[in-house]
Amino acid sequence: MKIFFSCSEDKKANIKKKRLIKIFKNSPVQKCDVIVSLGGDGFLLKTIHDFRKYNKPIYGMNFGSIGFLMNQYEEKNLINKIKTSQKVEIKPLNMEAKTISGKIVKSLAFNEVSLIRESHQAAKILIKINGIIRMKELVCDGVLISTPAGSTAYNLSAHGPIIPLGTKVLALTPISAFRPRRWRGALLSENTDIELEVIDSNRRPVSITTDYNEFKKVKSAKVSISNDPHILLFNSDHSFEERILKEQFSK
Repeated sequence: MKIFFSCSEDKKANIKKKRLIKIFKNSPVQKCDVIVSLGGDGFLLKTIHDFRKYNKPIYGMNFGSIGFLMNQYEEKNLINKIKTSQKVEIKPLNMEAKTISGKIVKSLAFNEVSLIRESHQAAKILIKINGIIRMKELVCDGVLISTPAGSTAYNLSAHGPIIPLGTKVLALTPISAFRPRRWRGALLSENTDIELEVIDSNRRPVSITTDYNEFKKVKSAKVSISNDPHILLFNSDHSFEERILKEQFSK
């Protein structure tokens, strides 16, 4: 098996990467069978973005704090763990936004797209679903759209639902909603087209974030699912379904 090793700046991860390269060598990413990413969840997302064009499955090994999308570090049994791993397909979100200045920005998000207020004033956001206005004015700190892969990250912290991978659903979750105060968001089909318009965007500036990319002073945004999936590999000893269950019953 040909492996390309990708590593975060963590010192322990770099030491282990050198050991792994001595054992397995380091294949060029263009010719590898699998990418092994050493780091945390954030670095795994970066690895996906950096090497997405090669369409290689990624097996993450955790050197971060949470590591929800990662596997435990393996050395002796690494090849066998990869061969017997569970394949999980994840689809990113396509985001296209327009800034106050009229600039069009585009980006992909494997976890979530989030709009966040930039000032002391609450954001006011109009929400359209498939071209129909469903909420004329959400007064809030922000709102996010999460994929199943990202549902246990920022979405869960904002009291959004956990969505099992493989479920063709997106979560639309408010962040500290003020009006309507009791609105907790919505579950939408992954084929839904979502439009978000920032009301009074000059006085109430809002930024938009896609995974680790951020754009300031956004006036509007369109979000839809991409039909270009990527494969993540999970150790069969601790499947992703098991991780989802544990997260839902954790204290």
